[in-house]
Amino acid sequence: MNSSASYYYPNRMGRIILDSLGEVVGRNGLNAILNLAGRQDLMDNLPPNDTNLEFTFESISWILAQLEQAYGPRGGRGISMRAGRAAFKYGIREYGQQIGLMETAFRLLPLSSKIRMGGQALADLFNKHTDQRVSIHEQDGKLLWVIERCPLCWQRHADEPVCHLAVGLLQESLYWLSGGKIFNVTEVLCVAKGDPNCTIEIDQTPLA
Repeated sequence: MNSSASYYYPNRMGRIILDSLGEVVGRNGLNAILNLAGRQDLMDNLPPNDTNLEFTFESISWILAQLEQAYGPRGGRGISMRAGRAAFKYGIREYGQQIGLMETAFRLLPLSSKIRMGGQALADLFNKHTDQRVSIHEQDGKLLWVIERCPLCWQRHADEPVCHLAVGLLQESLYWLSGGKIFNVTEVLCVAKGDPNCTIEIDQTPLA
């Protein structure tokens, strides 16, 4: 790809994001957001369920930005996080076997191992099958999910972190991995507000 080219998600992941948004705001609500985003072509016509890299970062970012236009910053944030949680549920059906999270041996690991290995498996999924780039680090007992090329805030400018869908996805992944425990998940850096990357900080000890 040259420097002016777009980056992409596979159509299947684009479809998962749109299905997840539709689950939260309803089909009419989704169509209204797509209309605001200038993506009338996707209204009642979701991307195909295939692996072709055709769903642009620009589309993802702009669609999510329109949530704040339609529902306000606070409402848009809540919807994005709920959509992220739904996206994990859709995603685990599509990709769970592929990345090894459904295997009995994995499910029997200690929670701390499941969090680290599950996080790396998710990162590997994005790194291998999308143009997103994710790395995992540990620091002061926390797991850092670092997005170095992020579709959620692509070409956006904001005063606060805006990658709420990723926060919701990670919240739900931890809930699923732990068998129903709640973890503190916070985006501490975001490219949209001028930071060098998008960093989501995960406490590895559950709140409940």
